[in-house]
Amino acid sequence: QVQLVESGGGLVQAGGSLRLSCAASGRTSDSLYMGWFRQAPGKEREFVAAISWSDGTTYNADSVKGRFAISRDNTKNTVYLQMNSLKPEDTAVYYCAARWGSRPIWDYWGQGTQVTVSS
Repeated sequence: QVQLVESGGGLVQAGGSLRLSCAASGRTSDSLYMGWFRQAPGKEREFVAAISWSDGTTYNADSVKGRFAISRDNTKNTVYLQMNSLKPEDTAVYYCAARWGSRPIWDYWGQGTQVTVSS
């Protein structure tokens, strides 16, 4: 069992920045992968970024490459999503997720945090 608690969402103007945080607790280990997803009204949930606890390898969706950066602080069991140069199309509910390296299934999810980017 892994518990995820997100924070950092809010309202920001286009071109601004936000940093989302996701604190993990429970059965965490180096085999865990952490990720961020987002879902806008009327659209399917999409992958944003992911990171491996073990070696810090990152994966980024093309839609956010060069603007968003995922990172982790193992001492705090926390993963971050730094979002820069935000656009109105980035508006969505952002979810933190976790999965085991042995399974391509995101088994654990946070409650979601709303990010709204105004023009």
